[in-house]
Amino acid sequence: MKGRLMGDAKDPGQELSEMQMDALREAGNIGAGNAAIALSQMVEERIGLSMPRASIMPLSKVPDLVGGPEAPVAGIYLRIEGEVSGSIMLLIEEQSARSLADLVLGGEEGEKKRSEDIVIYNSALQEMGSILSGAYLNALGLLTGLLFKPTIPFYANDMAGAIVDCVLVDLGASEDFVIVIGTDFHVSSVKIEGHLILFPDPGTLKIILGKLGVPIE
Repeated sequence: MKGRLMGDAKDPGQELSEMQMDALREAGNIGAGNAAIALSQMVEERIGLSMPRASIMPLSKVPDLVGGPEAPVAGIYLRIEGEVSGSIMLLIEEQSARSLADLVLGGEEGEKKRSEDIVIYNSALQEMGSILSGAYLNALGLLTGLLFKPTIPFYANDMAGAIVDCVLVDLGASEDFVIVIGTDFHVSSVKIEGHLILFPDPGTLKIILGKLGVPIE
């Protein structure tokens, strides 16, 4: 799917080619692999993962990935600083968020901790959001030679539509397109679905794709 990217809306004809999408997908593949290794070390279990899916879509359509605007989700949002800038958000459907927190906190014991103390639950998800987002940014950094410096993450547990609305306000953005990297993690019989949404600031995407060898003409 082609579309205009957030931060480049002044050029309505600017679209990503399949080669450019493949380059972003490859970064997602490496990042997901790094995230799986980090998660495996934390929970001391083998982590399987699906091939990352890269796509472009309007930000307003992002809630559809997790069941619609009223679906309860966990969102971990942070800014990107360094040589290039932008924002990145990890969006996780509620049941996947609970499963992820339980794994990080220690299986059945983690489930008990999560149900008894919402602060521990939120902290575990915030930490994992930072790790998963950081894994993707590190992969982009290795492939491009650029420095991506994530800020302290902001965590929210709300309806998907409300979280997206908050992001729109923070970015001062209207209807525009974002990059979505979707990856499923598998631990035993548990499936955790995650969606990384990348919001490049003006000019950022052009720099990244140029470094990946698939420049925007």
